Amino acid sequence: MDVSGLGRLDSWEGVRAVVAGFGVSGFAAADNLTHLGASVVALDESEAGDRADRATLLEMLGADVRLGSGSTATLPDDVDVLVTSPGWSPDAPLLAQAVARGVPVWGEVELAWRLRHPERPAPWLAVTGTNGKTTTVQMLEAMLRAAGLRTVAAGNVGLPLVEVVMADEGDGRESYDVLAVELSSFQLHYTDSVRAESAAVLNIAEDHLDWYPDMDAYAADKGRIYRGAERACVYNVADPVTERLVREADVTEGARAIGFTLGTPAVGMLGVVDDVLCDRAFIEERQTTAAELCTLSDLASQAPHFVADALAAAALARSHGVPAPAIREALIRFRPDGHRIAEVAVVDGVTWVDDSKATNPHAALASLLGYDSVVWVAGGLAKGARFDDLVRRVRDRLRGVVLIGRDAEVIHDALSRHAPDVPVIPVGVGETSGVDRPMDRVVAEAVGLARPGDTVLLAPGCASMDMFANYGARGDAFAEAVLRWRSNQ
Repeated sequence: MDVSGLGRLDSWEGVRAVVAGFGVSGFAAADNLTHLGASVVALDESEAGDRADRATLLEMLGADVRLGSGSTATLPDDVDVLVTSPGWSPDAPLLAQAVARGVPVWGEVELAWRLRHPERPAPWLAVTGTNGKTTTVQMLEAMLRAAGLRTVAAGNVGLPLVEVVMADEGDGRESYDVLAVELSSFQLHYTDSVRAESAAVLNIAEDHLDWYPDMDAYAADKGRIYRGAERACVYNVADPVTERLVREADVTEGARAIGFTLGTPAVGMLGVVDDVLCDRAFIEERQTTAAELCTLSDLASQAPHFVADALAAAALARSHGVPAPAIREALIRFRPDGHRIAEVAVVDGVTWVDDSKATNPHAALASLLGYDSVVWVAGGLAKGARFDDLVRRVRDRLRGVVLIGRDAEVIHDALSRHAPDVPVIPVGVGETSGVDRPMDRVVAEAVGLARPGDTVLLAPGCASMDMFANYGARGDAFAEAVLRWRSNQ
């Protein structure tokens, strides 16, 4: 059956759909496809979490859910469409078999776009980038709400998009006026028809090179967010790759390229003048003046990457018509989620900061550049990334380094080449395995390196899953170890 033209108001009876992955987005896809009348088979190698409970629920509604080892090895017969969860590599057997058989492969985001209400769909303001996506989307959500709009942050953060677009007011209207959408490169890889009202690429840096063959492929997937953009393509003036992606994008006629910069903005940009965030893009008199959005002191942090995120969010909000006072109100109230440049404690003149969300070198670099003298806690799973450029740029800021995790040696090698005089203390996986509180050793070593006025910064530059369940657990362990040490002083 040809599913290319099917949407929210069509009958999906007779459609045979396979959903690859049964996490949050996979469940949302399987649930709503079942609701539409499709015959659904959901497959996942894992039975962890509440997958079994969700499987029972869907099976009661008529879906076929297969969990456990080997369940994704073979694509069932007679499949009309495969909907994949993000993170599934194109060379995964299930997806490779679908492509070989000519079965359409959609991501959950692609499915969501196709299921929007055809008469009154909520426009999407979409954000991607190597770092800062979640903070930017949450800022954007706050700005839209401050303007009195019904909105929600969705996609790679918050609710699955299928769940969001299928919610309605009971009279055929979608529940939201506009959506703040975070999209990862994995999600964008499996999109085809998505067309955002406005879109932003915050930055492009090495990440996920265990998934992509090279940086060009990774950047190309990020650039898919600009396709068909209707009003604005927002890019980072300091990152030429993002501007190139805008120039190469096939956008809707009339869409504007809007830059954001930490310096003085040119016409058509947002930037910073005399500690004021300002807009020279969305005002009529932009040739001669700028509109004030807020001051640096209004922000929860003046770290450069945090300011850049605020400017990008403001650009998207302004493209949708949000007035400047609403931008300021939202940014004054906004506080980032945990494990994002979060101050844990100040002890004897040393500030301890948890930025465990810095899971790649680019994010760690942005964090390190916010402090003058740092004891850096780094390491974990490097995912194929390199640290030479980072070390070259921050070596004069480093008081010392404490290394953890499986790929600590990758960072140690870069430090040896480019900062040989910086003290480095490796605390490897083997030294902490079986230890109830591995961060206690890390904190003890950092205490020995730090001096009054320094910042001890957990900005690992790596993923966490070699030692912790996720970056949140890593940040919690760090903060708890710092507070235990403080209480014993």
